[in-house]
Amino acid sequence: MQNKVLTIALAAGLGLTATAAHAQTLDAVKAKGYIQCGVTGGVPGFSAPDANNVWAGLEVDFCRAVAAAIFDDPDAVRYTPLTSQERFAALSAGEIDILSRTTTWTMSRDTDLGISFVGTMYYDGQGFMVRVEDGIESALDLSGAAVCIESGTTTELNAADYFAANGMDFTPVVFTDQDEVVKAFEDGRCDVYTTDASALAAERSKFGTPDDYVILPEIISKEPLGPVVRQGDDQWFKINRWAYYALVEAEELGVTQANVDEMLGSDNPAVRRLLGVEGEFGTPLGLTNDWAYRIVKHIGNYGESYDRHVGPNTEIGLERGLNALWTDGGLQYAMPIR
Repeated sequence: MQNKVLTIALAAGLGLTATAAHAQTLDAVKAKGYIQCGVTGGVPGFSAPDANNVWAGLEVDFCRAVAAAIFDDPDAVRYTPLTSQERFAALSAGEIDILSRTTTWTMSRDTDLGISFVGTMYYDGQGFMVRVEDGIESALDLSGAAVCIESGTTTELNAADYFAANGMDFTPVVFTDQDEVVKAFEDGRCDVYTTDASALAAERSKFGTPDDYVILPEIISKEPLGPVVRQGDDQWFKINRWAYYALVEAEELGVTQANVDEMLGSDNPAVRRLLGVEGEFGTPLGLTNDWAYRIVKHIGNYGESYDRHVGPNTEIGLERGLNALWTDGGLQYAMPIR
């Protein structure tokens, strides 16, 4: 009986400790008045600063969405550019609150690093870019090539697997920073540049003569890219996860930045729950009930963010593909708010 009482008391104590820990990040963010967001050094369309050091991109929009949900202010974000080698250490050390930096969701990262992936902002895959003048039409023609790669990435591992699986040799030319990789490729220090296909398109758009380069048709891996938070704070994890779902759900329901105020009067129960008109879906997150309304009002829905930063009418020119809604043959699918 004494052991049973002791066990119950211990469990209660652990529960109280866990509850206190769960509110830690949100409380800290509110206290300082902004979110610290870890981003790339600059990948157009995903996270990059302009001439005035104003950051923009699909991944930046995620951090802005979380800030909108908490503060009703998407600009309550500060940005920390991180290399691939720095990103996880910075998150674990508490230097950033969210890592939203072209980061691939893998099992080892999810289980070994004390981090949790929130969702997939962009379904991608690794590709190869070469010079048009070299006349290469397939990745299977790359045997013996010198390949520029950023270290500390899944890109390194995938390239080694692909060449080995196809009985081809290659010479990796490895750098610690993506800008160094791109410059080495432009300077002719390697024959091929490999990374996520979206990043290849983004970097190609910055070249002086983009038409001198071609991205080969082969996609050699799955690269689900998404935001990441530290493990051990369930509330912060769920705020981030449902911010992602709210962006997608808004697109599914046809709620846009332009019509969100009008949609407050919708008779659709799903729309009313999303926008906080009915139900109590903010309180469990530690937020106001209009948290998702704030996101759409300031950011728009997922499709609007996608089209604004990387879509077909941008310089990057990426079709939705796998990133279309599930109703349009893609993989983007929001869990229901109910």
